Amino acid sequence: MTTQALPSALAAIVDDFQVLSEPERLQLLLEFSEGLPELPDRLRDHPELLEQVVECQSPLFLTIETEKNDAGPAGAVRLYFKAPAEAPTTRGFAGVLHEGLDGLSAGEILSVPDDMPELLGLTRAITPLRMRGMTAMLGRIKRKVAAASRAHA
Repeated sequence: MTTQALPSALAAIVDDFQVLSEPERLQLLLEFSEGLPELPDRLRDHPELLEQVVECQSPLFLTIETEKNDAGPAGAVRLYFKAPAEAPTTRGFAGVLHEGLDGLSAGEILSVPDDMPELLGLTRAITPLRMRGMTAMLGRIKRKVAAASRAHA
C-alpha cells in the first residue's frame, strides 16, 4: 500500500517515518508522544466519556466528537486521547493519529486502511503486542466514527 490512499496530513506523517532509519523512527514516535494535546477540561473531569482501548499494553482512553454542521451532514471529527506520560510508544501513536486525522470528515477517517500502522515502519522496532495496540486504536476510532455517522444520518 502507498500513502496515496491516506488523507494528506496522515500521508505526510507516514512519509516522514518512511525516510528515516529505525532508531530515528522511534525518536520521531517519541516526539509525537510529547506533542499529544491534553484533554479539554470537559473531558478531563469526566472519564466515563472516554473509552479504553484494552488492546493497548498501557492504559489508553479515547473519544471522538463530531462538530455540528447546520447545513446538512456532520462536520469535522475531533479526536481526544488520554495516555500516561510513562507510555511514550502508546502516546506517540495517539499523537500520530491525532495529528493525521483530527479535523477530517468521517468519510476521510473511515477510508484509512486498517493496516496503516504498518506503514510507519516500526514493526521490527516495537513488539507485536504494541503494534496490535496501535491497530486497535485506529480500529476503535473508525468504529466510533462509523457509529456517530449512523446516528447523524
